Formats: sequence, structure tokens, C-alpha cells
Amino acid sequence: YLDTIAKKKKVPNDWCYIYNFDNPNEPLAVSLPAGKGKEFESDMNTFINDIKVDIKNTFNNEDFEKEKNLIKQEFQNKRELLLQELNKKSSEYGFQVKSAQNGIYMMPVIDGKPIVEEEFNKLDEKVRKEFEDKSSIVQEHIMQAIGEIKSIEKESNKRVEEWQSNIALLTINTHLNTIKNKYKKEKRIVKFLDDIKTDILKNISCFIVDDTNKTQTPQQMSRPELQKPWLNYRVNLFVDNSKLEGAPVIADTNYSYHNIFGKLEYENYYGALKTDFTMLKPGLLHIANGGYLIFQANDLLTNSLCYDTLKKVLRSKELGIENTADPRSSMVMISLKPEPIPLYLKVILIGDENIYQTLLAMDPDFRKLFKMKVEFADDAPMNKDNANKLARFVKGYCDHEHLPPLDNTAMAKIVEYASKLADDQAKLSTRFTDLSQIVAEAATWAKLSRAKIITGEFITKALTEKTNRVRKYDDKYVEMIKEHTLLIDTTGEKVGQINGLTIMNVGDYTFGKPVKITANTYTGKNGVINIEREVELSGSTHSKGILILSAYIGEMFAQDIPLSLTASICFEQLYNGVDGDSA
Repeated sequence: YLDTIAKKKKVPNDWCYIYNFDNPNEPLAVSLPAGKGKEFESDMNTFINDIKVDIKNTFNNEDFEKEKNLIKQEFQNKRELLLQELNKKSSEYGFQVKSAQNGIYMMPVIDGKPIVEEEFNKLDEKVRKEFEDKSSIVQEHIMQAIGEIKSIEKESNKRVEEWQSNIALLTINTHLNTIKNKYKKEKRIVKFLDDIKTDILKNISCFIVDDTNKTQTPQQMSRPELQKPWLNYRVNLFVDNSKLEGAPVIADTNYSYHNIFGKLEYENYYGALKTDFTMLKPGLLHIANGGYLIFQANDLLTNSLCYDTLKKVLRSKELGIENTADPRSSMVMISLKPEPIPLYLKVILIGDENIYQTLLAMDPDFRKLFKMKVEFADDAPMNKDNANKLARFVKGYCDHEHLPPLDNTAMAKIVEYASKLADDQAKLSTRFTDLSQIVAEAATWAKLSRAKIITGEFITKALTEKTNRVRKYDDKYVEMIKEHTLLIDTTGEKVGQINGLTIMNVGDYTFGKPVKITANTYTGKNGVINIEREVELSGSTHSKGILILSAYIGEMFAQDIPLSLTASICFEQLYNGVDGDSA
């Protein structure tokens, strides 16, 4: 039924999770028409592959290197001029200045030659004093020159970065503008693409690094990999409805928390647990969003956390992903907090009347959330229409389980068996599980006989074999009667003794057997005594019947004077209880 009406409904949107550049721990949810989510994921994967190659090729171009070298050469020329000017000023005070990788240092000059520290220490104290006094002035000039060199270097680096950005921007826009035009109506995607452009320009050096050498030593493998900003440009296709026809109808047997509400997976990364937004996995509620989700009430209620969380998300009408911590684990894991997804679906609970009444009485939220109750009848009237519906059910079951079809005689036997299960010739039982079990067993007998069709003969054999497998107590009872362990008189007559028929239930097997019922009367005032009741073997229906019988005897025979009678009634050799209005 649900499959039929669901196909007429609109196919729900796809859902994707994308990286949040403003708050990396809170991935953003994006909704797209069904099928567009897969396209968006493919577009971004193509973009990542293309942009990595194109940027690297762009910056390995000779023209770019020439322009970059020109800018650096201009910096070197300015630096050389500053050092020449510094040397000129320093020579006035008897010093020579030299530059090295770790900075600029000065050396005293004697007779036109710079001297080292050992030679300087051998000089006359007065000469050393003069050099030391002048050195402070030279140091001031050096510090000033260093400041100017750093300023020039900073300006040079800025010009190189600007040049890189301008070149990269042309490459980036070539790819991004195509995607932007395709998704221009999705404001969140447009902002995401703008953030990607900014992030690429900020991390342009990561795209230029040569990663062609894949061979790594064990020492290198123990270290974290280089930063890969393009991993944040990926798309997590969270819910893909591209293959749906209409609204989804979901039923599952796994009622674990993560299977219902989704989860965030982790991977072992150099001894630490690592995760990102692409490891967000959907649950049944996400997959069924926009359609129908069917739960078996008994299985759902065995996990109180799942039931309570289900009520919470149905009240709030939005669904996030929360990783429940394992109480046995001492490990602290950094988790993500993805943006919740709006929830629009119908949840159907299937259960018996006891579960429904218990929830109705004990759970105040149940009535508010599950407003519609539908009862499923245990039987249906025996008519042509219902017989045809039963035949369609059997046909569908055989097709689903790949079983041979039934002929007319077999279907007639199934209808007869359904009527027997209903305990009414005018009704058909709706215990489809029991009916399908007989069909499956008959199919097995048909296959063993190499028959391509299930006939009435195989249905009869399946019913007979089912009875034979569980009639141990039935046969034992007959054996006890034959051996006179159970005393049943079948000839003659006796006062105060009759034979009755008892119905015995052993699991799903019911059989009838004779039982001796005796009655004794004698003078007294106790009235009718139910021996089963006295020893607590009488059911409520049986006890009520005996009391009604006592009242009837009193009404008939004790209107004028008290009834001086004591009578006892007993089911002989029954020790497992007696009940029923017939008894």
C-alpha cells in the first residue's frame, strides 16, 4: 500500500554537507533537487583535480619565473645599493661592513685591511677605545640599514604574492565561474565557491609543491602529511535520492542508535583518531526524509535511547548527528557538530494492542506524536473478494521468495487452512505468517519432487508434516489411554460419571482428548464444590460457571427451605488447570 501511494509523491531533495570556512567544526547542509547532489559532488571533484594541475602548470611557466626573477632582482639591486651606502658611512669611522645569511656584521680596518678579533685584542688600549666608541655609531647605521632591507624585502614578497594571486585568479575564475553559473540560485553554494577562491589564494604555495615523489622512508611516513587545502573543497553527498521514484519507504531490522540517527566515523591517522565532514554517514531517518519510515514498536522500545531520541527529533522537526560516547572508553574524541536537516516524514509504528495501550497510558508524548491509530483485524469475511486478495498475497510471496506458483487445488487448500486458523467457517484468518510458512514448506516438498507447480497434494503434505512434528503429547495421551494409565470408560453407563472432551494447547498445536468428569452428592450444607477451584487449578471462566450453577440449583430447589446438599464436581486425572465456559 505504501509503495503504491509513495510513487505518486514528489521525490525528496538530495542533501550534501560542505566545509564551513567560517566555523570548521560545524559543516553546512545544502539541499538540492534529486539528482543534483550527485552532479554537485562530481563538479567539485573535477574542479579539485583540474585546479591542482592548472595552478602547478601556471607557476611552472617560464614567463612567470622571468617576472618573478625580475622582481627579486630589483630587490637585490636595492639591497646592494643600501650595503654600498652603509660601507661608505662605516669607512668614515674605520669599519668595513659585510653581509651574511644570518645578518650584517662589521670589522675594524687598519692600514686599509680588516682585522679579526685576535688582531684587534693586540692593539694598543687607546686605539681599541677609539674603535669601541665609534662602533656604537656604526651599529646605529647598520640597524637602520637592516630595517630598510626588511622593508624592501617585504615589499618584494608582497609584489610576488600579488603577481601570484593575479595569475592564480585567472586560472581559478576560469573553473569556478562555470560552477557558479550552474548553481547561481543556491546562495549557500555561491558563498562556498567564493570562500574556496579566497582559500586557494591564501594557500597558493600548497598547490605549487611538487608531490610527484611518492616514495617515502619510514621516518617520513611517521610524520603528518603536508597541508592539503583542497580536501576542504570536496562535497559529502549525504543523501542521494537520484534513483528514487516517488517518496522513499524504509523498513529495517537494525535498530541501533547510529543506524537510525546517523553517525560520524573516525579513522586512525598516525596513532590519532581523525575525522572530517566527509565521514558523516546518514541514518534511516535521513534516508526516509520526505517519505515513510516503518518501525516494529517492540524492537524500538527495547532501546530506550533510540525511542527518546526519536521523540525529540519528531518534536523539533529537525535532525542533527550526535555521536554518543562509549562509557567504557577513556579516550576523548574531538567531534563535529553538523548543521541539522529539516525533517518531514511519516513514522509508522507496528505493534500489538498491549504495546499501544501501555504507551498511551505511560508516555504523555505518544498521543501527541502518533495521532492516528489503525487496527488490523485478525480475520476477514469469507467471500470471493477476500479469497482473491489472499491469492494475490500468496502470489506476491512466491514471487518475492522465488517459489513455484500454486495451482487452483493448492490455493483452495490454503483458503481452507485460513478458515481453520480463524476457527470460523465463515471467516478467513489474516495470520499471514502462518500461511506463508505452509506455502514455503509445500514449495520445498514440490522441489524435492521436481515439480514446477505447487499442487493441493503438497499443501496437504506440508500440513500433515507440520502436525506430525509437534504431536508428541497427543500421541503420548493416546498411549496412556490404551495402557489404562488414564482411565476412560467407553462402554456401559455409571451414575455421576460422564466423558467430556478437553481441548489442549501445546504452543501453536491444539488437540482434543476425552476426560472423565465425576460428580458426588451427599447430605450437607456446602452446596456445589468445585474441586479444581479448591486446589487452585480452576480458571476464572470455569469458576464463574460453577458459581452460576450453584445459584441456579438454589433458585430451583431452595425457595422455601434451605437446601441440605453437598455436591462435588471433578475433572479426573487433570493436573494442569481447567478453564472455559464449556467446562
